[in-house]
Amino acid sequence: MSTATALSPEVLAKYQPVIGLEVHVQLLTASKAFCGCVNQYGGEPNTHVCPTCLVLPGALPVLNRKAVEFAVLAAKAINCEIRETSIFSRKNYFYPDSPKGYQISQFDKPIAEHGWLDVPDASGASKRIGVTRLHMEEDAGKSVHDGFADSVSKTYIDLNRCGTPLIEIVSEPDLRTADEVFEYLTKLKEILLYTGVSDCNMEEGSLRCDANVSVMLKGAKEYGTKAEVKNVNSFRYIRAAVEYEIERQIGVIEEGGRVVQESRLWNNAEGRTFSMRSKEQAHDYRYFPEPDLPPLVVGAEWQAEILKSLPELPEARRARMIAEYEISEQDAATLTATRSFADSFESAAKKAKSPTRVAALLTSELTMRLRLANLELDQSPVSMAGIVMAADLAESGELSSKMLKQLLDTCFEKNEDFPAVYDREKPQQISDALAIEKMIDEVIAANPKQVEQYRGGKKTVSAFFVGQVMRLSKGQANPALLNELVVKKLDS
Repeated sequence: MSTATALSPEVLAKYQPVIGLEVHVQLLTASKAFCGCVNQYGGEPNTHVCPTCLVLPGALPVLNRKAVEFAVLAAKAINCEIRETSIFSRKNYFYPDSPKGYQISQFDKPIAEHGWLDVPDASGASKRIGVTRLHMEEDAGKSVHDGFADSVSKTYIDLNRCGTPLIEIVSEPDLRTADEVFEYLTKLKEILLYTGVSDCNMEEGSLRCDANVSVMLKGAKEYGTKAEVKNVNSFRYIRAAVEYEIERQIGVIEEGGRVVQESRLWNNAEGRTFSMRSKEQAHDYRYFPEPDLPPLVVGAEWQAEILKSLPELPEARRARMIAEYEISEQDAATLTATRSFADSFESAAKKAKSPTRVAALLTSELTMRLRLANLELDQSPVSMAGIVMAADLAESGELSSKMLKQLLDTCFEKNEDFPAVYDREKPQQISDALAIEKMIDEVIAANPKQVEQYRGGKKTVSAFFVGQVMRLSKGQANPALLNELVVKKLDS
């Protein structure tokens, strides 16, 4: 078996990878897809269950209206067409954590189809990745293979997850590199979080991705045999798994072997995929319409009602904020990383004298301190009202950059908001020209060599004098006035 570690760039360049993704997303509804059980991660095993979850005789499924609304929102956010009438089907297979012996899903008539997402390719240009379909289904339970004294010989079953509402988003096989996979998933997650349909928590299984990977010689007309990489719990690991799988398959072909159609798992500790089960024979799921559920009809009126809650999506919001607040693309990307961060910025920007300064404070001073303190934005001791006050004081020239940094440091050290710290500390900026000139004279007298350099034509030396005076004033000299007076004194 090739270990996919010794292939030359020339060998790799002969082949074209082809990748398609299947992304399962748990919906953030209060109850499950077809019953009233609480839809909540964790809990004592087998306590979030009812006769419908356990498919006891006489129990019938009832579709969760909110799950439908979330599916429509997600589908529209990724540019899908909504099918007015979709059908739920039974997908028949046996697995220990699925008590029904089948999964309620959608087959040939899903709720949405024909969507797309644009992602950057290797050159940075935009590349459109097709979305084949988005369909609704229910999650299975969970098989627990460790954590018990007899885990070596027994598997435990927790059915709390059984019936959790899911959407499955299936891409076209349009992805060609592991980096494109990473970009697609990152963008998809960002959009889903903006819509509020899921928390996309990969550690809790709210977002799970399977990657179908194949390779073919460049110029070939038919795709190669695909292997499915399953159950990878981070985008970084998915990228690594896809990179490995591409090289593994090329290695197999180069050695004269044949790629086997199978499901494979990623072992992060070893940095490789390994075989889970063969898929040489296609599963016969014996799909047929779910007899206990009528066709799902999402008419134009209901669709319009649902789409009223579709928020401005990240890309459109970034473009508008750049134009409206005159901020950089980089700042806009940072500020729109989450919907709540973008909302907070816009609320503050509308109240401040300078939205640009608010953006600078949030993207540099505040986020840096939050990162060092291991805090989220909603845990910040400095409120948005505090950010507005700080930005306005800096904009008016009442606070220098150094004074502002010191005040923010104090806020985080003492876990106090900016207004309280400012009222107590009240650093006074020196804007008296005579007082500043006196300090400049003192610094000039102490540094004749630098004066000579400046008057010899090295004008950048003025920054040295500004720094020295700022140090002498303990950061309290008005920076704009100081710069003006330093040049004036040195030129005289």
